[in-house]
Amino acid sequence: MATTEHPPPSRLRAWMLEGLSDIGKGGGPQGPHAQPAPPHEGQPWYRVMCLTGVDYFSTLGYQPGIAALAAGLLSPVATIVLVIVTLAGALPVYRRVAEESPHGQGSIAMLERLLTFWKGKLFVLTLLGFAATDFLITITLSAADASTHLVENPQLHDALHDKQMLITLVLIALLGAVFLKGFLEAIGVAVALVGAYLALNAVVVIVGLWHVITEGHVVTDWSNALTAEHGNVFVMIGMALIVFPKLALGLSGFETGVAVMPHVKGEAGDTEENPEGRIRGTKKLLTTAALIMSGFLITTSFITTLLIPEQEFEEGGKANGRALAYLAHDYLGNAFGTVYDVSTIAILWFAGASAMAGLLNLMPRYLPRYGMAPHWARAVRPMVIVFTLIGFLVTWIFDADVDAQGGAYATGVLVLITSAAIAVTIAARKAGQRNWTIAFAVISAVFLYTTALNIIERPDGVKIGACFIAGIMILSLLSRLARAFELRVTSVTLDDMAERFVRDIASRKIRFIANEPDRRDIAEYRGKIEQIRQDNDVPGQEDFVFVEVTVTDPSEFESGLTVRGEVLHNRYRVLTLESSSISNSLAALLLHVRDTTGRIPHIYFEWTEGDPFANLLRFFLFGQGEIAPVTREVLREAEPDPARRPRVHTG
Repeated sequence: MATTEHPPPSRLRAWMLEGLSDIGKGGGPQGPHAQPAPPHEGQPWYRVMCLTGVDYFSTLGYQPGIAALAAGLLSPVATIVLVIVTLAGALPVYRRVAEESPHGQGSIAMLERLLTFWKGKLFVLTLLGFAATDFLITITLSAADASTHLVENPQLHDALHDKQMLITLVLIALLGAVFLKGFLEAIGVAVALVGAYLALNAVVVIVGLWHVITEGHVVTDWSNALTAEHGNVFVMIGMALIVFPKLALGLSGFETGVAVMPHVKGEAGDTEENPEGRIRGTKKLLTTAALIMSGFLITTSFITTLLIPEQEFEEGGKANGRALAYLAHDYLGNAFGTVYDVSTIAILWFAGASAMAGLLNLMPRYLPRYGMAPHWARAVRPMVIVFTLIGFLVTWIFDADVDAQGGAYATGVLVLITSAAIAVTIAARKAGQRNWTIAFAVISAVFLYTTALNIIERPDGVKIGACFIAGIMILSLLSRLARAFELRVTSVTLDDMAERFVRDIASRKIRFIANEPDRRDIAEYRGKIEQIRQDNDVPGQEDFVFVEVTVTDPSEFESGLTVRGEVLHNRYRVLTLESSSISNSLAALLLHVRDTTGRIPHIYFEWTEGDPFANLLRFFLFGQGEIAPVTREVLREAEPDPARRPRVHTG
């Protein structure tokens, strides 16, 4: 390919773009979700589970309070419904996702494989918008809840009671600073945090259940109030089914569980194509995490609903966003409560780190490959700055309020789980597994209902998601348009016949004719040569090689180029190639021929008929259109020296 001299970058620019060339070559952003370099090595599944746990288990910091606000006295019943949906719905779905996507790509990659052309790209961009909602709100909501635990600590409340917004912004900035420096593998830290946090929560749960048992009237009071409010058990179940989508925060973590798959240690017989041991380990990870979380969800919703006065869950109440911490301080003293607060703040902050790592692995995996992000979007540090600034904006919009962000978070979580359910339904149907197809279709229907109800009840979530989608769509399309004239070819390979053609014409002036193949009969090629000679006044003794490009999927941005040579009608030499864009592939071929022969090639075109603007749109969307001037523009950008640039002739 063409090589161009560039001035050395500044130290700041070099630091910001450090590691850029490694993206897509086996390297990538560092973090909890980054693929380990040595193949088939990793950690036992129960240690990797803690990477999921910093996201999944940390929701206990705010889930019981949000559940109490959403469902009131029905919180334990609605939580049981949530647990059933988790174990009978989300868990089987993601166990299947682990089978279908064993390298951590997740459900988005599954759906990408099922859809082609622009509809596939736009669908993936939509899912990326909801994934960005999920991960970014994880960062801002976790930081907001961490600051709530800090502000509401009895030892610090007087000094910090009006500093929650500032503390939240500082936590997000600290998170960004850590990633700017370089976020190394942190499984050991995750294990310590999750172990300590679950142990402290177990103590709070045991003490809470002890108080429920010893103070028998609280169960009676709750039961009587529930009956008075809802009448009978069937009405209670019906209401629980209606309100449980508001508790969907308790489903977070499954997508993360699949994302960390590359870290799970496989077995001796594993291969990259079929890592059965890694898949089995990931299934154990998902199942164990779901069972642990389900137990905590049921018990914590029960004790917080029965032991905490209802008004304390409201905004400004001592249990708002920190129900379990309230019980820890109330029943175990301020010393234990402070330890609990510190553990909660640490795991919530680390949940933000997990989410940031997820973003840094997710966005560069798709957008630069689609040509829908600038080159610097493949580097970690610029993206950290972008995500940190967006985190500041979201925090300011929601005033660092945990409850206000719950709807947006739940929407992002539910859309991702719903898309995963649909993906595994399609996969099961393609595999001819009738029973699994029916089962996954039912699960998909449940999650579609849950998502729709959540959107109706809390439209702010889909509004935030729509903002992220619109932002990604607009910036992606603008980036694609701005990068349309890049070379977009990663490599050029000629077969033996094509190499022979190039060697033959390299002894004379190298002349190519760009031909749009039609009937490919002798009259087509004879007429084309005569027309080119007349339009460009080329002597009759000069010979040509035809170049014909077949457009495959024009929505793809970069690809390798394979050039095949053939002789048609015993006299016409033709180079054929397939690409997503005619102009870019022709430019890449010309530069390759120049670099391998040391001679400047010439290529001849006809002018394209039709409106220039319509032809530009055809080029952008379908890889065709105004071929000659676009080829020349691609060459101009790839080779700034006119003396070394291949010649483009149009008649």
